[in-house]
Amino acid sequence: MRRILTLGTAAVLTLGAVTASGSAEGDLAAHGWVGTWAASPAAAVANTPQGYPNYSIRNVVHTSAGGNQARVRLSNTFGTAPLTLGRVTLAVAADGPRAAGGTMRTLTFGGQSAVVVPPGGEVLSDPAWLRVPADADLLVTTYVPTPSGPVTYHPLAQQTSFFTRAGDFAAEESGASFTERTAVWHYVSEVDVRGPARGTVVTLGDSITDGALSTPGTNHRWPDLLSDRLHGRLGVLNAGISGNRLLLDGASAGRNALARLADDVLTSGDVRTLIVLEGINDIQQNPHQTDPAMITSALRQIVAQAKAQGIRVIGGTLTPFKGWKVYDPTLEKTRQSVNTFIRTSGIYDGVIDFDAAVRDPADPLAMLPAYDSGDHLHPNDAGYQRMADAVPLTLL
Repeated sequence: MRRILTLGTAAVLTLGAVTASGSAEGDLAAHGWVGTWAASPAAAVANTPQGYPNYSIRNVVHTSAGGNQARVRLSNTFGTAPLTLGRVTLAVAADGPRAAGGTMRTLTFGGQSAVVVPPGGEVLSDPAWLRVPADADLLVTTYVPTPSGPVTYHPLAQQTSFFTRAGDFAAEESGASFTERTAVWHYVSEVDVRGPARGTVVTLGDSITDGALSTPGTNHRWPDLLSDRLHGRLGVLNAGISGNRLLLDGASAGRNALARLADDVLTSGDVRTLIVLEGINDIQQNPHQTDPAMITSALRQIVAQAKAQGIRVIGGTLTPFKGWKVYDPTLEKTRQSVNTFIRTSGIYDGVIDFDAAVRDPADPLAMLPAYDSGDHLHPNDAGYQRMADAVPLTLL
């Protein structure tokens, strides 16, 4: 559904300058590990049979919760050969690829600075002492010394990151060597922190959760805007993938939501609540799923598996799409049936009526023009803000 941007693609960049102390001391009381940022692995970068040998890639990611320790999860989910990470670093961002002074940390894995990630696997770093601010940018930099096979990535970052093809500059504080740009995230899939936050909220969804057509570099995806309302009290992880479906996999849209549930939700740091907003792509993408029972069966199973892990599950109604290129009455009838199920089935611990929040009172099957990005399927920044505002914080 969305245009995929890979290495070398420029994007709008807006990064705030922040500072941090490298000390383990401070006023951030440490509880358990919570997720502060995530991006679900979606696919392998096309035409990368050898991976990116000798590249250092500096991923820019945005935190929800703060802490005084951090750890990083990295993925070779869609790789077909072992991936050697020769060096991985974590730092607080200053501006662009430059790290804030004194914040650069070389991560270890079982005490070693290098780690091998098998195809289909992921690795979790050892904890690193770093004062991580809430609502700030971090730099997660990977150096890959050897050929590795196809590169696992998240296609729609809405954020500029940086890279160099010239070798190991992962620990470079100035960022001067990172002269090329990319609008996707490579390898990195989650950052956890230990600090004052008391749990994690995960948002499982598609391009609307992924922030498609929000302003790049501004963190105006609705989960980011929800995090702004929480002020670091809970971590918020974005498990949205553009084009993702409940029932079918996609070439660049990841595994179906149920297939990726364990990796993208159930194994994340201290998940207390899951918000599910999935199903519109099953309806509007080819092949169209017009039997609502097929969609609601998958939703029931997501709820059952999450609740079996002690996670509260909140259902989000599917937003309007009248005016979208494939819209027709049959597809609309399916959406209405699914929304009735979400509102009335009783399987959820709560419901967020995103449909009611963004629809046009004068034309309830369509999105309010003030919230519409212009394609009649994806909200704009104001629409994403309206979605975030529609979440009752008491549900979390």
